[in-house]
Parts: sequence; structure tokens; C-alpha cells
Amino acid sequence: MSEQLEPLKKSEISVNDIAYTKMETGESVGLLGHLKGFWIPFSKIFKKTLTVEYPEVKAPTAERFHGRHQLNRHPDGLEKCIGCELCAWACPADAIYVEGANNTPENQMSPGERYGKVYQINYLRCVFCGLCIEACPTRALTMTNEYELADESREKLIFEKEDLLAPLRQGMLMPPHPMYPDMDDSNYYKGDVKQSHPSQDVK
Repeated sequence: MSEQLEPLKKSEISVNDIAYTKMETGESVGLLGHLKGFWIPFSKIFKKTLTVEYPEVKAPTAERFHGRHQLNRHPDGLEKCIGCELCAWACPADAIYVEGANNTPENQMSPGERYGKVYQINYLRCVFCGLCIEACPTRALTMTNEYELADESREKLIFEKEDLLAPLRQGMLMPPHPMYPDMDDSNYYKGDVKQSHPSQDVK
């Protein structure tokens, strides 16, 4: 068996055995060195800048940008959300809460039997992955190009249904109101309803 090597003691290490590198001081850089140093900033002066004066100027977003969510409507104003909760199940961050309810003749909010009575998205949790959009069977939930969501309190970053619903456009009526005459929910999903009917305006 080989002999065990003992570690060197501090007194056995000679300072004279350590090689030092002498640093050159006061070396002249010269005119060429200065020109090389100034060339980089001067070469960037006339190039096009990539920054914008935000928020005065806002850079355009991509066509399929994942921004704030929106609950869409049918052309007559009825909501597309049927309260199935598939978006909430698909969310990996547990940021969506949906509570469905039954439609009634006096309170018809969407085509078919059910609608989303409560709809919340917690943007403190949302990762904008878009899985909720893929899970929606009626294309009720889409993502807009809006990205300015910062606010002063955490409560304001929990968006309610009223914050997410798309605004009424021309030809739409504010629900609740009856479905389009002689149409069922399948006609809505096929796109047969183009605008509201006068008989739907019951207010």
C-alpha cells in the first residue's frame, strides 16, 4: 500500500516559488486605439432606432397576440358563453372561475339551455397561454391585442363578466331577450343569425 501523503504545512510553502506577472503601467494607447474606441458609438448614430416613445407611441402587436380576454356575442346580442366551464378546466394556472345557470323564457341570455352567470379571470394568475381559447366549444372566449393591464390594486386585476363582455355593435340588442324567430341554438352556431329581429326587442 502506498504511503499516505501528508498535506504541506503553511511554513513549508515558500513565497519565492510563486511566479508573479508584472503589469505594464503607463502604456500609451495611441491615436489608432482612440479611433477604434470611438468607432462603435459613431457607427450606431445613423442606424434606425428600435425603441418607441411609449406610452405616447405604441408598437403594433402581432396578429395572433395573446392579450386580454373577451367574451363574444352572437350577431343579435345574445352571449356565446354557455357556462360549460371547459375553459376553467383547461386553465393550467386555475385563473378562471365560471358559474353556469339555466336560461328561462324571461331571462334568455344565450342560445340553448345554459349561460355563464358568473365569469371571472384572475390576471394575477393568468399566463396567457391560450389553452382556454382552444377549449371553448362555441368560440365565446377569444384574446384581444390589449396588453395594458397594470393597476393599483390586486382586486382590480380580477376581471368580472361585465369587464370581459364585448360591446354591443350595430344590429345587436342587450340581453336578456328571446332567440331569433324560428331559429334554434344550432342555427346560431352555424352563423345563420346575422342580426337581431324586431320581435326580439321586448323591452
